Amino acid sequence: MKERVGIQSVEVGFTLLNALGRASGPLMLRDLAAAAGMSAAKAHRYLVSFQRLALVVQDPASTRYDLGPGSLQLGLAALSRLDAVKLARERLPALMAQVEHTLAIAVWGNHGPTIVHWEESPHAITVNLRLGDVMPLLTSATGRCFAAWHAQEAIGPLLRDELARARRQGLREVPATMAEVERMLQEVREHRIARVVDVLLPGVSGFCAPVFDADSHLVLGILAMGPNGSFDTDWNGAVARPMRTEAARLSQELGYRP
Repeated sequence: MKERVGIQSVEVGFTLLNALGRASGPLMLRDLAAAAGMSAAKAHRYLVSFQRLALVVQDPASTRYDLGPGSLQLGLAALSRLDAVKLARERLPALMAQVEHTLAIAVWGNHGPTIVHWEESPHAITVNLRLGDVMPLLTSATGRCFAAWHAQEAIGPLLRDELARARRQGLREVPATMAEVERMLQEVREHRIARVVDVLLPGVSGFCAPVFDADSHLVLGILAMGPNGSFDTDWNGAVARPMRTEAARLSQELGYRP
């Protein structure tokens, strides 16, 4: 397809805004110009125009440049139009081509992490899960993902109730105390993905990767599951690695900055 002609000066000027967006704070002219790959004199001309448009502001005391209210308004408008589940659904086919296992999307519902979309692999095994199912916090990868990153005031009571039920039922696959639960969730946070192996469903393993929004809130989990024999359960294996990468990319598009 023939490449469309654009306005080069706009594209060049955007490198300054992009450099400010990636910076950890306001920048001096020389540092901003260097980050954008242009001379200070050239950068200054663009910055004068950006200040008139309120896209950039300059602190009169330090002379450092930062993003202005115009950039904030544009960013907020873009974020308000993002649909996290829609974006995640669009990415599942490409992700499935990499992991070759059934994928799903879960969000926090009225009763806990709830499956809202299901993308079945051609090699899928039969599992007794449906759209709308609420996943347990301690025995599912999805539940462990939400338990690790969701608001603790919502998670705490549910965790304690589930732990008490597990004790009554004599389940061996789950932690015995809240201290053990916290150690399990800390492992999830360290690996940036939750895992279960032959826990919730016999012969089935799963990973669930977290997706965050601009406020650092967990908005959804991307779940992969498959039979133990063909499902790579290594923390950095063929399933976990692309899932973490895709979840991080989606989080970035939603405005998340670690």
